[in-house]
Amino acid sequence: MRISLGNGSRRRPDGSGAARPAGGGGRAAALTVTGLSAGYNDTPTIIDVDLHVGVGEIVTVLGPNGAGKSTLLKAVLGHLRPMSGTVRLGDRELGGLRSDQVCRLSVGYVPQVNDTFPRLTVLENIEMGGYTLPRSKVKARMAEVMDLYPQLGKLAARQGGHLSGGERKMVAIARALMINPTLLVLDEPTAGLAPKPADELLSKHIAALTTTGVSLLMVEQRAREAMSISHRAYVMAAGRVVLTGQASDLLERPDLGDVFLGRTEGENK
Repeated sequence: MRISLGNGSRRRPDGSGAARPAGGGGRAAALTVTGLSAGYNDTPTIIDVDLHVGVGEIVTVLGPNGAGKSTLLKAVLGHLRPMSGTVRLGDRELGGLRSDQVCRLSVGYVPQVNDTFPRLTVLENIEMGGYTLPRSKVKARMAEVMDLYPQLGKLAARQGGHLSGGERKMVAIARALMINPTLLVLDEPTAGLAPKPADELLSKHIAALTTTGVSLLMVEQRAREAMSISHRAYVMAAGRVVLTGQASDLLERPDLGDVFLGRTEGENK
């Protein structure tokens, strides 16, 4: 059974500003997933998943290992063909499209691993993200991306293989931003990072993406840290969404740890 929390309004991740309506607040949806089932060898790994990312929102998907989070992302990105249900980017149906076709519709993706080219410099890595752009626009877009992450300027000539984990992830995000995506998908961006760079990546570099207007769908294991910068969150267990609501409301749940681990009420007694 899915539990929904929230009173129909939300605030920006930093807590400032007037409350805004939930679920995109009447703004055009960046991503709408409806009744999505997908999996492998005719066996569904995720079942009847509904998910919504409003324009400019940060939405985080949480859950234990094996919950189906990665399968969900693969179905959204075109790496897996949906068995049933729909995936829509704005008004465009994505189901059945290849991953390269999804990318050309302005969907950026940062994978959990293998996120940079180790023998290319930071600038070359970022430039690679603009391969779908007209060459005349690549340099201007690189300048815009570098303005968002000015610290990368000091690392411009360093090869990807000589960067720290946090630096590599920043470069990977910058590369994904080159296409000026409508939707940016991040798969466990803090995986393998020590606590300090992980917190900095979430609270500073990923949170800064709200200034660009991009909509962000993120799978992340650092539940509380991720929800602290998110507008809304979905918790998955055993292939289904079991809890959804405003991130601030979910953070206040005393049983969040049990829900996150997929435990039922009976198992907790």
